[in-house]
Amino acid sequence: MTTFLEFLSSISWWLWIVIVLAIIAFRDILQKKHTIQHNYPIVGHIRYLFESIGPEIRQYFVANNREELPFNRIERSWIYASAKKENNYEGFGTDRDIYAHQHIFINNAMMPYEIDNNHPNSIDPSFLPCAKVMGAYNKRKRPYRPASIINISAMSFGSLSAKAVESLNKGVQMSQAYHNTGEGGLSPYHSNGGDVVFHFGTGYFGVRADDGGFSMEKMTQLVEDNPFIRAIEVKLSQGAKPGKGGVLPGKKITPEIAKIRGVEVGKTVLSPPNHKAFSNVPELVDFVESIAEATGLPVGIKAAIGKLDQWEELADIMKTTGKGPDFIAVDGGEGGTGAAPPSFADHVSLPWVYGFGDLYKLFQKKGIADRVVWVASGKLGFPAKAAMAFSMGADCINVAREAMMSIGCIQAQICHTNKCPTGIATQSKWLQNGIDPTLKSVRLAQYFKTFRKELIEITHAAGYEHPCQFNMNDVEVNVDDHNLSKDLSKTYQYQKTEVPFTSMQDLKDCIYLGGQQSKN
Repeated sequence: MTTFLEFLSSISWWLWIVIVLAIIAFRDILQKKHTIQHNYPIVGHIRYLFESIGPEIRQYFVANNREELPFNRIERSWIYASAKKENNYEGFGTDRDIYAHQHIFINNAMMPYEIDNNHPNSIDPSFLPCAKVMGAYNKRKRPYRPASIINISAMSFGSLSAKAVESLNKGVQMSQAYHNTGEGGLSPYHSNGGDVVFHFGTGYFGVRADDGGFSMEKMTQLVEDNPFIRAIEVKLSQGAKPGKGGVLPGKKITPEIAKIRGVEVGKTVLSPPNHKAFSNVPELVDFVESIAEATGLPVGIKAAIGKLDQWEELADIMKTTGKGPDFIAVDGGEGGTGAAPPSFADHVSLPWVYGFGDLYKLFQKKGIADRVVWVASGKLGFPAKAAMAFSMGADCINVAREAMMSIGCIQAQICHTNKCPTGIATQSKWLQNGIDPTLKSVRLAQYFKTFRKELIEITHAAGYEHPCQFNMNDVEVNVDDHNLSKDLSKTYQYQKTEVPFTSMQDLKDCIYLGGQQSKN
């Protein structure tokens, strides 16, 4: 034994390295899981290493200031600087390609709107409330005018960490904005003084009946117990994955989250695509009215936009009956904080600018656009983009990822893995410890105040007092598609032959019975 130990100690360090590499190479050759490692022992590991850190290398060393998506370095830097009350200006002119597709131009007035800052009743430059009142037209018992035109979009506790939600809620209280709960239910972290819009989807988390459906009793009790809930939002779809139910990975479901949502610990939650409480447009209107009657609060709907036939049906019902949602939140197909398959995030539903324009135009033709408070959501957390949104008819802006960046998000794009390095989109206690809600809430509030201040300055430059005065002639945009695009049938000069189809159940029965054709 002593002799063997002496032998091991006599081996030089470089020989140990050779032995370890030989073991790794032997293991690589024997394994069949990774072809590269099998074919190129040892060297194959280097390829996987570089692949794993590729996004970070591109983000910090390779991509230029305007190149990254979904938010480029200039956009992120503006949010960070605004949140920290640092210099967010840029010098020597813009480095943006102002001739690029979708570049926005705001037409300034010859004489800007004149303000008197020396007047004893002068208005705080960051004060910018919504010009319209949610629930005013339908005469709800507790109508609500958002005190800020920029607010936090739907992001649930579960998707975000406790400290992140707490930071956001304290921040909206400081900036007089509202905080949308997202579909994960109302948590204690939403209860730090900020106005709350309670949002729920097909899972009915927080207002869930024993059978998984909607409970009006729980809804009314929730509103009664929490008077800071100022409005209710029913999610029909979201930009990240319209037409697909929500997903919360099991690794993110702690006992606390399970209790709030009424689900099992550690088990992935898959919300269905469809609501149980309604199955068509008339039933949706009845559902909205029943909640408004029971709670007294304004009730709205949120959706990403694609086909317009059911929206036209909704508009017709609203025009005929005078009933329906008090506000409509239009989400862009660009996606957001929600985890989604690339096929959905990349291709399903229209980007905000197209979807909103189509829907607003439809309601305008019906003569009821003014009855609704229009909430815009889709990478609009920048003053110039907000000005464009207001010129198109938006009344409020909801931001999600921009709000996350104001409290420290670095766009790592691993929200769905529970490994968010900033502690914002994870349930890891260790990673969350890096968040100081006292500090981060101030940064969220400062970002909102800076946003409003710069938006009102742009508004004044255009000759107006409030962004609601913007019209479609005040903003120009480089356009080379959408209105000039064609349907596939016109592009390729044919219509596909209709596929015989009755139902998925018929297909299932046919397959399991061993048939090759329809039962009929």
